[in-house]
Amino acid sequence: MHKLLIVGAGRGGTALLRVLKQMERIEIVAVVDHRPDAPGLELARSFGIKTDVDYRPYLEADLDVILETTGDQEEYKHLRQLKTDKTVLIPGTFARIVMKLIRERDKLIAVMMQNERERETMLDSTHDAIIGVNRQGVITLFNKAAERLMGIEASEVLNTKVSERIPNTRLHIVLETGSPELNQEQVLPNQTRIITNRVPVRNERGEVVGAVAIFRDITEIMALAEEVTDLKELQSMLQAIIHSSDEAISVVDKNGNGLLINPAYTRLTGLTPDDILGKPATVDISEGESMHMQVLKTKKPVRGVPMKLGPKRKDVVVNVAPVMVDGELKGSVGVIHDVSEFKRLTEELEKAHRIIRTLEAKYSFADIIGYSEPMRAAIEQAKKAALTPATVLLRGESGTGKELFAHAIHNASERKYKQFIRVNCAAISESLLESELFGYEEGAFTGARRGGKRGLFEEASGGTIFLDEIGELSMSMQVMLLRVLQEREVVRVGGTKPIPIDVRIITATHVNLETAISAGKFREDLYYRLHVVPIHIPPLRQRLEDIKPLAMHLVRKNNLEYGRNVEEIDDETLQLLLSYHWPGNVRELENVLGRAMIHMRINERIILPEHLPPLERRLTSASSEIRSTASATGKTLKEAVEEAEREHILRELAAAGGNRTLAAKRLDISIRSLYYKLEKLGISEEEA
Repeated sequence: MHKLLIVGAGRGGTALLRVLKQMERIEIVAVVDHRPDAPGLELARSFGIKTDVDYRPYLEADLDVILETTGDQEEYKHLRQLKTDKTVLIPGTFARIVMKLIRERDKLIAVMMQNERERETMLDSTHDAIIGVNRQGVITLFNKAAERLMGIEASEVLNTKVSERIPNTRLHIVLETGSPELNQEQVLPNQTRIITNRVPVRNERGEVVGAVAIFRDITEIMALAEEVTDLKELQSMLQAIIHSSDEAISVVDKNGNGLLINPAYTRLTGLTPDDILGKPATVDISEGESMHMQVLKTKKPVRGVPMKLGPKRKDVVVNVAPVMVDGELKGSVGVIHDVSEFKRLTEELEKAHRIIRTLEAKYSFADIIGYSEPMRAAIEQAKKAALTPATVLLRGESGTGKELFAHAIHNASERKYKQFIRVNCAAISESLLESELFGYEEGAFTGARRGGKRGLFEEASGGTIFLDEIGELSMSMQVMLLRVLQEREVVRVGGTKPIPIDVRIITATHVNLETAISAGKFREDLYYRLHVVPIHIPPLRQRLEDIKPLAMHLVRKNNLEYGRNVEEIDDETLQLLLSYHWPGNVRELENVLGRAMIHMRINERIILPEHLPPLERRLTSASSEIRSTASATGKTLKEAVEEAEREHILRELAAAGGNRTLAAKRLDISIRSLYYKLEKLGISEEEA
């Protein structure tokens, strides 16, 4: 049941009152008119309907529809302001249309009585169904609309008794009483709902000479009224959903002007609807390009675009999609995510990682990027070493990833759930290094902690200790480390009792230990203790095929750190990277790409040559000059063979331009054998 309030009791309101009173699903709450003598008020009272001169008391009722028939625009605006959101307001033009239809009907009936031929043409063209009978109740008129609504051909009923062929017309009663029956609702046998007016036809003397029934299908009208109500409810629900969402939402029309924002958008950007609605989509952007305008131009969605919005320059990531209706672009909708909270949490997480970094290994072999033969050989050797408790010596230039290998070896070993302690031997002074590594007893020195302190070897017991820059240890520290390797026990500073430890030792150095031994800077016995599983990590210039995958990995990493969205590296840029000799290896590559991305504009997606900092081109020569050594006397056969072997390897390396993989092929040995001979013969990186 739909509750309805009629405002205005003039001719239009009265006519609609007669129609609506007959509808079963309409309950007229009241008829209101500020004129106490309005004609419709008396009719409403005769129907038992409340009347009043003020409609405001009824607006709080559970109204579905307000029918405004006064025609006063100010009255209509006032009602629109006072009504509740769920109430549908129908303007006075509706009453005028009904009155116009009634007048057209009366005029049409008069014309039909005057001219039979014109009558048939006009009646068949009208949308209203008409049935007419003569004084005897015989059907003389049955137009096309009546055929359509009744589902009966005119030829079947014309010149037949209406009471016999068409039930419930009541035209025979109108003939008898001479009284009209207006605005009667009726359901036809085919379940079509109609509103009908039955009126007598009189001659000049006022005698009843026939009767006419005019009726119209109201099924569609009622369905539309229900649809309007449903759409209103749906609109309210969608609006409530959008406004209750915690995600900031922005909608623009097809011209790029603001159409809608929700409260979450205002909370995020500080911009109100007055700042946005009806204004260009660029009005809220403080850094970056409008994704709304890009989507309207391309008709394609964009996702994950970083920018800054509003006067607070909020860091956000936006997803924008086009709004298509029946294949036509109507606008675009954007969902904005605040990333400032993500950044804060990321910083806190990184802080936590820094706190516990001495107790965990962060990387695995999956994090090591290398497809060249030297790198694959090193990775394969490291994986095998991880399966044993043997001491590992990682060799290679600075920046090649020795620490990455140490992490991966620990994580692939049986000790991966135990501690992973990292020690940079070059970063701690010798006076502190001993107490840090081996611990100290209470009172061992001034300022010593009460109760003493466990050393890093004890902390790492059961796990792995990684000693970086082992070549920088002093001779006295080398002696202490040798005891740990031989006896698997430590003695704290100021103590005498040995403490057994179970620790896996991984060491790393960029120093040529063989040269250091010859110079008396490194103990040979310690060298052999450490050199159980040596793994050589090749420099970047010897694995150029790894530069592209490494660079793309570093670009993705920097995207997350710098809030950028770089997608690829230009081919010319890649050639510049390949032509450089990379003395700083992967660490330098990361630095170069990071500087390039920082200097790129926020909307640029490809690293071009002009983005790179100046790079020195790699100088290659077809051959390098090898010093010829004069034959000397007094050499053993072994020394002579090693010298000849050394010179031949140097010549092949020079011919291969320093590429060890190619040199190994020229020598017809494996790359692993070549690295072994380089170490054995003391060929340094500079010589190779």
